Amino acid sequence: MYANVLIEYSAKAVDKTFTYVIPKSLNVKVGMKVKVPFGSKNINGFVVGITDKYEDTYELKEITDVVDENFILNDELMQLGDYLHKKTLCTKIIAYQAMLPSSLKVKDQKRKYDKYISYVELNSEKGSVNDYISKSRSQKQKDILNRLIIEKRILKSELDSSVCKKLLDNGLIKIIKEQIYRIKPDEKKVNDINLTSQQDAAIKSVLFNQEGIYLLHGVTGSGKTQVYIELIKKAVNMNKTALLLVPEISLTTQIIQKFYDSFGDDVAIFHSGLSDGEKYDEYLKIINNQVHIVVGTRSAIFTPITNLGIIIIDEEHSETYKQETSPRYHAIDMAKFRSHYNKIPLVLGSATPSLETMARALKGVYTYIKMDKRVGNAVLPSVQIVDQTEEIKHGNYIISDVLKSKILDRLNKKEQVILLLNRRGYSTVISCKDCGYTYKCPHCDISLTYHKTSNNLRCHYCGYTVFKTDKCPECGEESLYDYGLGTEKLENEIIKIFPEARVVRMDADTTVNKGSYSNIISSFKNHEYDILLGTQMISKGLDFPLVTLVGVLNADATLNIPDFRSGERTYSLLSQTAGRAGRSDRNGEVIIQTFNPNNFVLKCVKENDYEKFYNYEMKNRHKLGYPPYYFLVSLKIASKDYEMASTEIGKVKKYLEKRLSKDIIILGPTVASIFKIKNVYRFQIIIKYRFENGLFEVLKELDNIYMLNNKVNLEIDNNPLQL
Repeated sequence: MYANVLIEYSAKAVDKTFTYVIPKSLNVKVGMKVKVPFGSKNINGFVVGITDKYEDTYELKEITDVVDENFILNDELMQLGDYLHKKTLCTKIIAYQAMLPSSLKVKDQKRKYDKYISYVELNSEKGSVNDYISKSRSQKQKDILNRLIIEKRILKSELDSSVCKKLLDNGLIKIIKEQIYRIKPDEKKVNDINLTSQQDAAIKSVLFNQEGIYLLHGVTGSGKTQVYIELIKKAVNMNKTALLLVPEISLTTQIIQKFYDSFGDDVAIFHSGLSDGEKYDEYLKIINNQVHIVVGTRSAIFTPITNLGIIIIDEEHSETYKQETSPRYHAIDMAKFRSHYNKIPLVLGSATPSLETMARALKGVYTYIKMDKRVGNAVLPSVQIVDQTEEIKHGNYIISDVLKSKILDRLNKKEQVILLLNRRGYSTVISCKDCGYTYKCPHCDISLTYHKTSNNLRCHYCGYTVFKTDKCPECGEESLYDYGLGTEKLENEIIKIFPEARVVRMDADTTVNKGSYSNIISSFKNHEYDILLGTQMISKGLDFPLVTLVGVLNADATLNIPDFRSGERTYSLLSQTAGRAGRSDRNGEVIIQTFNPNNFVLKCVKENDYEKFYNYEMKNRHKLGYPPYYFLVSLKIASKDYEMASTEIGKVKKYLEKRLSKDIIILGPTVASIFKIKNVYRFQIIIKYRFENGLFEVLKELDNIYMLNNKVNLEIDNNPLQL
């Protein structure tokens, strides 16, 4: 028998299978990791096919070993990997690598992630033990043996290791090792939930045992999570499994707790915040069919859960479901594949659905389910827009008078406040007032952000860091001034204005350490803090009954981005953030500070009118030829040589014009939105199309042309979210 093996190298030049003989001593299966000789090395590979025929004449080498017999990609994931390869034009090995957690990648790894706990038990009949006790002079040995007679089993860590060794040498005790999991949820809680009529109707609308895509459009606080739980209960009662995706690690904290409360240890979690060992454990639970439910971020779509009954994607509009590095997949595309493969429902939930999803729902391609009422007595918060231009005239550069008075009112009432500022750091620009010098990253086309706590300036793209001095590096004068506002500066300002308030900040800088997300969220929920401020990670999915005020400090940050999706991003971010207020029987208020108070998108947020925003935005998309009316492909040429990159992008344009049909629109070339990252220059072409007409065959040809070019890299992104 022969095996077709993909080797561990991800270079496009070796993106093909190599044939090896399967020794009779090895039980090799499709989907296994194996060790094979390749050149002068022994490396890992991935079995993608087995055959009993081999027609070439040259002598084949044998597979050396099976790396791990327990971890095998099943037929569904093998087909999903092939689909991922074709959809994103990544190499096959990268596609299959995406199916595995980091602790199980195909690359050779020596570390063992299995975790065990050791127990001590008696190894002799009770009579001989008693005889030993009566004769022994060691009181410590007697104490251990007497304990074991009563307790039967004791944790080895509780006992004196030197005493245990003597008893072990004498054959009186034995060590028992049991594998344990690092994540052990609490017992499930029996909670009687009274469903609203809209929740009940939503649950009944989803048909099991047949393929179908559903859009659950529920306003913030309408109880979408409880609908997910009830749908998954249905699947589990049918002896099926379920997969729930959430967009952010910060969102998993509260949702996972709700799922633990409902399902106990029948849940595995999977996201990038876990250690390699924890991922290994959770993957082991899934592959051994020890759980019915998987909850995780986008990579969880590749987990090997079998017998699927339903897939649910919460906050389906979130851009975090799209991976920006190879393989550039969208989790919803992968979910559609698995839904089709298993003939099961796929539920997409959101308070602010993406325009593409809503368009399909309104056309009847997806089944549309609407929940426009909040659970219980909760009502949607009132929204007030504050013109920051007028506030600046009164010296209120950061916080308006209205927001100050509202915060003070909530503090007096012992209620809580959430403040959104979608920019981390202390200030966005450090510049010299005398000579105009501005700190910029030497490797990227971007200004450095100042972080006051560490007194350094940092590039948020490549990580370059430089210590801030008092003198200008250019003219030597002490005239450096910080411009712009980040969450760190906002925190300082809030503490100055409200010295009695307990303030906590949640952004990428304060959540670096493991467990930071959950610690901040649980502390705020327990009212250990009065004010939570942060970036967009606090904007969705979080439920705090005491939050009655939400403040947005710079609503223009996303509006001013030169991207056709900026309006959609702004509406979604502000609506989701506003939805954190008034989620109990206490009414909520939202204050939005802006320099564009008459902006149509902001007016839609104020009126909580998604339909008006949708119709307005769709007219613009139709006029300009953007999704959902057209599909997009982004092509980037990247090189450390500016002239070479500029020349090659021109060649790509000519190639596309020659090979593509006239109804496919080619825009560019232009420089990419961030022209230089890590000393690599980037040029871009955008392709718009309604019908494929051989487009992907041409893109594959282009990809092959640049396959062996080690000075220029071609990046192809199908349906990009960032232009």
